[in-house]
Amino acid sequence: MSESNSLTNSVSLEVWSARYLMARRLKNYSVLSIDGDRRDMRKFIRWCHERELYYPQEITPPILTRYRRYLFQCRKQDGQPLSQRTQRAYLVPLRGFFSWLTREKVLHYNPASELELPRMPYTLPQHLLSTDEVELILNHVDITAPLGLRNRAMLETLYSTGIRRQELSQLAINDIDLDQGMVMVRQGKGQKDRRIPIGDRALFWLEQYLRDQRPYIRHANQTEWLFISTNGLPLHPANLGVIVRRYIDAAGIEKVGCCHLFRHSMATAMLENGADIRFIQQMLGHADLKSTQIYTQVSNQALKAVHSKTHPAKMQRKATDEEKNEDE
Repeated sequence: MSESNSLTNSVSLEVWSARYLMARRLKNYSVLSIDGDRRDMRKFIRWCHERELYYPQEITPPILTRYRRYLFQCRKQDGQPLSQRTQRAYLVPLRGFFSWLTREKVLHYNPASELELPRMPYTLPQHLLSTDEVELILNHVDITAPLGLRNRAMLETLYSTGIRRQELSQLAINDIDLDQGMVMVRQGKGQKDRRIPIGDRALFWLEQYLRDQRPYIRHANQTEWLFISTNGLPLHPANLGVIVRRYIDAAGIEKVGCCHLFRHSMATAMLENGADIRFIQQMLGHADLKSTQIYTQVSNQALKAVHSKTHPAKMQRKATDEEKNEDE
């Protein structure tokens, strides 16, 4: 064995993992995406260490199959199994990692090349907010409280635009065009920019926040982030979720979710009110129209109207009613 190969074989999974994530960073993958991969790969590396596996060369297809079986059998603190989506999320970074190791000549073959991922179930959004429920949540924000205007502006922006929570956290002041009523979402999912409209009511609350509250937040003049914490730092997506969930709970609405509840509800309501699905696709930043078409399954109003108008039983009842009226 050559000296270079010997040195390569002595480099641990942790070190190669760090190098892989740095390579992804250099390719301009988002920080959030890389942080997620780091967390998921750390779980795999801990699992390997428990079985005295420390180097990439020790990982074989059967080892990865065992790990997949482990994820399938794994249970959360509440005793529930990991969802198919979560299992898949833990495995996807490994396929990228071992593919990269193979390209870098660290491995002679890719042990993850035939690793099968759990099939993603086709599920509809389980919880949606009605218009009345959205208004109830919004009205539970005390705008006289510290950061109340900020929180009201955040909720209004979520509902008006349907943007993701990480996209909301990354908004800068200059991304809001108050005159044109547009929002620039920079480097959204898939590292893509998009420019989308925002409603007058959301703009009203944004103007209130920018004029009456944000200038008085500590270190606000040292940053261009739109929504900031009491220390002048941009809000982390997880913290956004906590804030939104707090208002949903305060409104007494027992529906699962937080920021995505507003996204799903906006898309469904606009479809029911006649918006073209391709417009919704652009608003939500979906690369594939199939991702947007799920909302046509959730939107019940138009489907019920067509069913009521065209179903044979309904038509038969109408004909019977007409005959009775003629007899009378």
